[in-house]
Amino acid sequence: MICVVVVVAGAAASSPAQAASPEPVRPAGATSPLGTERLSDERTLTRWAHSAALSTIRAHPSTDAPRVGRLRARTEDRLPEVYLALRSFLAEDGRIWVKVRVPGRPNGRRGWVPRESLSDFRIVRTRLLISRRTLRATLYERGRPIWRSRVGIGAPGTPTPRGSFYVRERLRNLGGGGIYGPWAFGTSAYSVLSDWPGGGVVGIHGTNQPELIPGRPSHGCVRVPNAAIRRLARLMPVGTPVRIA
Repeated sequence: MICVVVVVAGAAASSPAQAASPEPVRPAGATSPLGTERLSDERTLTRWAHSAALSTIRAHPSTDAPRVGRLRARTEDRLPEVYLALRSFLAEDGRIWVKVRVPGRPNGRRGWVPRESLSDFRIVRTRLLISRRTLRATLYERGRPIWRSRVGIGAPGTPTPRGSFYVRERLRNLGGGGIYGPWAFGTSAYSVLSDWPGGGVVGIHGTNQPELIPGRPSHGCVRVPNAAIRRLARLMPVGTPVRIA
């Protein structure tokens, strides 16, 4: 009886560790048909796509599920919209659904769209981490830090939101002036009020007020010294996950 108890206890003790093991991500070079699987870990391998049809985004992988939103063709700056793909699901009828992050308010929305509503997937290996506490940003590639900078973030009344987001656009000399510096990145995050033209979008951009970095001077955007944003523009592609902590 003692041996039986020990064996059972040992098995039970190992179960939480097994349950905690992360689900494997579909390999970058996989050519097999999509099934029910994880498409991105948002750390070292992330898939993204443009919209191919302006389909309804559903709360679950079913045409009967509640509506979350709708795919759109263009960003606020009239560039092709980007959707980060989290996982796929093979339905009983053979249809493939893809779970995506949805840009816009409220932040943090996710939903399902038919696979045919998205373009071919593209892959990025980068990830940007922004700390609101330390006022620092770090870009990783395949898990290795390759860029760091101090940053400015949103003021207390217009905070830069926490959460998991991604880069939707890369813009050079946004607005034709110096306020945004030489480069700007539009993200899927939205603030109460933003520096971004038209309002709303949380951007990561240069600045004509470097003396305010590090600090909390913005309406929600993340400001980066111009020399650092130029380096970032060489390293960070569209589709890069952005974690604001």
